[in-house]
Amino acid sequence: MTSALTFSTLPLLLLLNCNQPTVAPAAAVLPPGRMSEKVCGLTFVAPPEPFPQDPMPAVKAVGANWIAVVPYAFTRKGTPSVRFAENNEWQWWGEGPEGVRTTIRLAHAAGLKVMLKPQVYIPGGWTGALDFSSPEDWAAWEAGYERYILYFARLAAEEQPDMLCLGTEFNNAIQKRPAFWTGLIQKIRAEYKGKLTYSANWDDWSRVPFWSELDYIGLGGYFPLVQQKTPSVDELKTAWQPIAARLRDFSKSLNKPVLFTEFGYLSVDSCGWRNWELERGIEQRNINEQAQANCYEALFSTYCREDWWGGGFLWKWFPNMRGHEGYPERDYTPQGKAAEAVLRKWYGAQ
Repeated sequence: MTSALTFSTLPLLLLLNCNQPTVAPAAAVLPPGRMSEKVCGLTFVAPPEPFPQDPMPAVKAVGANWIAVVPYAFTRKGTPSVRFAENNEWQWWGEGPEGVRTTIRLAHAAGLKVMLKPQVYIPGGWTGALDFSSPEDWAAWEAGYERYILYFARLAAEEQPDMLCLGTEFNNAIQKRPAFWTGLIQKIRAEYKGKLTYSANWDDWSRVPFWSELDYIGLGGYFPLVQQKTPSVDELKTAWQPIAARLRDFSKSLNKPVLFTEFGYLSVDSCGWRNWELERGIEQRNINEQAQANCYEALFSTYCREDWWGGGFLWKWFPNMRGHEGYPERDYTPQGKAAEAVLRKWYGAQ
């Protein structure tokens, strides 16, 4: 069990004034409550130390009604093991069980809902390419992953987050080993009774074999749209149309809502294209807040009215502006940028 929630009075460093947008919000396109029935989510970046003050008022100030909590595990390339800290002995505080419990409790106390999203990080690699040459290695990795996910499923049974995401972007693994994932879903259901989803990659969602076992069709909304430095909102919306049509038809065919388990844009040139490529050498890239803001505007205006779209979780949000990797002015966060005004507009902040 975590200790009682207390916050120090130490001054916050590196605060980007996340409660005040840098531009005035545009006039609302939809009436009040336009997204109140959808997931208006923010993905929390786990901080290295306990929160210096409650981060939830800033979340509510932009109109968000959900947060995603991400306790990472680690797999080294070519190694059939999954490593995670069960007692905060080496991971950042926010990624360990004490930080996860505290974050969930604070969110619920503030009237927010929570998706718990255990996620594997592969240094120098990507989960979508995870592969092993022998059935024995696959079995060893799956045993470690099952232990990791069921650990947090049991934590979820105690803390009652509103949704659990059972995996993220395992393109290769779910195709080669589908029986493992179907069995894992059954084991999770035995521990945790809330909503379940999976986070498919933007190019892999139609090949996931177990959507019928879950409550949402979850995917990362990182679709490449327009490559120019500062695409207009209309250009971006045009690029979204065939993608949205495919998602709508898929959703209707399974009678399940689509949830963007992640979506986001760097605040740099050409962020309407392949953001994962822009992450390399990000410190050298030209800051472009307008491009980021236009991308958010186009996404929300494309999907907000769609009854099959359940909403999504913006990637990413730094609680108290702690835990950033060094380039928040170029990173995915909208905090203190032009995109924050767009977020407030669509999430319904007053």
